[in-house]
Amino acid sequence: MLNTIKNMLGLGAKVNYADLVQQGAIILDVRTKNEYASGHIKGSVNVSVDQLAKNLSKFPDKSKTIITCCASGMRSASAKSILKSNGYSEVYNGGGWTSLRSKL
Repeated sequence: MLNTIKNMLGLGAKVNYADLVQQGAIILDVRTKNEYASGHIKGSVNVSVDQLAKNLSKFPDKSKTIITCCASGMRSASAKSILKSNGYSEVYNGGGWTSLRSKL
């Protein structure tokens, strides 16, 4: 329980996002199309969080690493929950896209 709370607050083990991407992780940006068009991480996939459950077929390999991101980290946390509840095993909340981009 304590580890879950730590992870939710970003106090858990540090994740090396650059390594995950080098190993083939998908960066899933869950902002709206307009937000995404105003700036995004090169190579990321855009599916808004409200459309994610309907578009899981875009991610057929449930063991593939996925890093979610959005504007601040709230929607990406929701997206992580959606993916995990649908059987995706390697999902990380990358938080805000600009912060995530600086870690790559």
